[in-house]
Parts: sequence; C-alpha cells; structure tokens
Amino acid sequence: MKNRITSLFNIDYPIVQAGMIWCSGWELAAAVSNAGGLGIIGSGSMYPEILEEHIQKCQRATNKPFGVNLPMLYPDIDKHIETIIKYNVPVVFTSAGNPKTWTSHLKKHGITVVHVVSSLKFALKAQEAGVDAVVAEGFEAGGHNGRDETTTFCLIPAVAGELTIPLIAAGGIGTGRGMLAAMNLGADGVQIGSRFIATPESSAHDHFKKAILAMGEGDTQLTLKELTPVRLVKNEFYKRVQQAYEKGASVEDLTTLLGRGRAKKGMFEGDLIEGELEVGQISGLINEIKPAAAIVKELVDEYRQALSEQTTSKFNF
Repeated sequence: MKNRITSLFNIDYPIVQAGMIWCSGWELAAAVSNAGGLGIIGSGSMYPEILEEHIQKCQRATNKPFGVNLPMLYPDIDKHIETIIKYNVPVVFTSAGNPKTWTSHLKKHGITVVHVVSSLKFALKAQEAGVDAVVAEGFEAGGHNGRDETTTFCLIPAVAGELTIPLIAAGGIGTGRGMLAAMNLGADGVQIGSRFIATPESSAHDHFKKAILAMGEGDTQLTLKELTPVRLVKNEFYKRVQQAYEKGASVEDLTTLLGRGRAKKGMFEGDLIEGELEVGQISGLINEIKPAAAIVKELVDEYRQALSEQTTSKFNF
C-alpha cells in the first residue's frame, strides 16, 4: 500500500491514529506505529513534563515513526515545541489555530508538519503556510470539529480537487470499506480516532470504552459551537447543555456550565454522567475492544477485500 502518505511518513499503511486528548498516549501511539500505521500522541491534555515522558516512552516502545498532535490553542505550546524538537519527533499534526505560526519553525528542524482543517478554505490556507499534508475532517468526527457541519463525503472531494499536497480524510471512518470510500473520493490516506479509543492501549477510562460499545446511531451530537464545536455523547451533561440552549444561554453561561476539567472527568476518569464524552458517529459501529494492532490489520484486510470486490463488481459499467 505505497502512496504519497506512506512515503511522506515512512510507514506501511496510509492509516493515521488521531491524536485524541485523554485517549491517545504513548502506549496507543507505539502500538499503531508498530502495526504499520502512524501513531499520534495527543498532547492537548498534557503538561510539558508529561509530554516529555510520553515521547520518551514511545521512543523506547517503537523504532517506527510516530507523531504528536499539537493544538495551537494550548497555553504552553512553545514548551511542547521545544520538547518535540529536543527528542527529534519526526511528525507533528497541528490543529485548532493558524498553521503559519509554527510550520516554518518546525520544518527548519526537519519535522514533517500536517494541519487539521474542516473546510476547503482552511485547507488552502494550510497549503499556503507550507504544511506537508492536510487532514480534512468531516463533522462526523468526535472531539473538536467544524462549525459548518460539512460531511466527510462532501469535504474530501472538494478539497482533493484543489490541493497539490497529500490529503488525509477524517471523520466517520472506522472500517476498511470506509477507508476505501475516502480514498475513492480523492484522499491519500485516513485518520481514525474513535475506533482506537476502544483498545487496551488507549488511555481512556474503561467505563468510557464500554460505553462506546453500547452506543448506536444518533447517540452523539455536535454542539457548543459558540465555544469550540465538539461532538458529545448524549449523557446527563449533554442534556444540561441542551437545556441551557433552550433557556437562551449566553456564551458566558455555556462557559460556566462547561467549567474546567470536564473532558478529563469523562474520558479519563470515567464519569459517564457529568463528564464531557467526545466520540464520533462511527461509535455506533464499534462493538468490541480490540488491540490496536488487530484493528490496523482488520482495516487493511477489509480495505483489500473491498478493493477486490470493487474491481469485479457487477456495478462496473
């Protein structure tokens, strides 16, 4: 499975594990990289010394390339970047901010830079900023998301037709068939988050993992656009958010309701009632906790099977 993405990252398969806060530490990143994909440490929930620890542990656990996801709104981003450069992390995925801020600095140190976007407009701005690839994420995705609710199937062909750099599809992808569909639409690879939460290597709490297995269609919704758009599980906290909207809540009201540490409370500490639980729509198709390596193999095997069926399909004209 050699293409522009596997060549860019020096990996076996064009599969990227998303850098998810509270869910993707060194253990998950190393497992995905060892399986032939690109593992990503989610640094947005880490203090600088914690990121340093995770990078060191990841380097001991794999000799394959891995990356760090770096939200641009992180308050100590300069310290994170110092750590990334210090330990020669080969790949950085930036998100939630202007890619011009750090791209050239990172590339001067030999780091491959990828930026996550939710629209064609920002994909083109990222390319102009000099990034090496773009992740275009549809609103099906978990976690922080685009305000316009553009689906992956609409976003990917729109972006693919305008970019000259490699494109990674994200949002609603958790199977090999979904991977093939995204690549048929013009993506060079896929980024998968939610499916990798339900793994032994994920740092998410077991309560959250098991809750994902019980979820079905319609159990999540994109909300809190006035703050940062996020797809939430419809638990008691989500219901309180909806009640606040019904009462005409202001931005200040929503900020107060969200408070601090609610994502940690939900995803890392396992509070399924009052915690903020972020996961994508693909959660409705996740029904088993599997090792990350088994998921990568399953994705590749299903992709190849679907590709084989596509080439011999009765629907070919």
